Amino acid sequence: MKKSPDSIAATSVKKWPRIPASLHLLLCLSVLALAAPAMALNIPEKLVYELSWSGITAGTATQEIFEDQGVVRILSTARSSAWISVFFPVDDRIEGTLAKAAPPLLGLPLTFRLKISEGKHKRDREITFDHAQRKAHYVDHLGKDTADIEISSDTYDTYSSFFYVRTLPLEVGKSVFVTILDNKQLWKVEVQVLKKERISTDLGEFNTILIKPLIKSEGIFQRKGEVYIWLTDDEKRVPIRMRTKVTIGSITATLVGGKY
Repeated sequence: MKKSPDSIAATSVKKWPRIPASLHLLLCLSVLALAAPAMALNIPEKLVYELSWSGITAGTATQEIFEDQGVVRILSTARSSAWISVFFPVDDRIEGTLAKAAPPLLGLPLTFRLKISEGKHKRDREITFDHAQRKAHYVDHLGKDTADIEISSDTYDTYSSFFYVRTLPLEVGKSVFVTILDNKQLWKVEVQVLKKERISTDLGEFNTILIKPLIKSEGIFQRKGEVYIWLTDDEKRVPIRMRTKVTIGSITATLVGGKY
């Protein structure tokens, strides 16, 4: 049973959690790029999520992948609901492009742009990849910081890597590892494949595979605890539910619609 907004009206604005940043934490994962892909993404695809904070409806988020002018585009947005925006307005956007590849392969990232607006907290960062030279150019548009970073042949950004994990075989009890570029640093992240589980949502019941990324990055990953993601146990690997702890309580993103 969801709590009424009136029941939490006295909550301090300073203690309000960064809801969409936590969603992006959940959406932005990666796995070992040298593994052979086994699944095929449904392109175009659009997923719509309801965000809840400890049982309270707090906003909506979307995740899209589609082809456009010879590249693959990916887009994630997150916005706070009207009543939360009174206390803590949020309007976040992450977008990027990837090179096209023959299915079921997913191409390497070409560009990545993160724009965060959460109350007084703002970020605007961009990465351009040059895989031929194994370099990436980083720009912080607000901090006026730039850097050229050496990358490996299998480097993904934090968002495109999540789509890549969905193309890979996942075996319960085994982990996969990945190198990602986030906030001017390369990070090797372990993703554990925990178990298979049947879950129920408003859209119905789903057989899922539960994974847990062991996040080390300090960039857009604003985690306060463990992260869990439930992917459908089929060839599409659709993320049905995602959950993480924040400063106060936990954030859950649940699939409620879209085209997949």
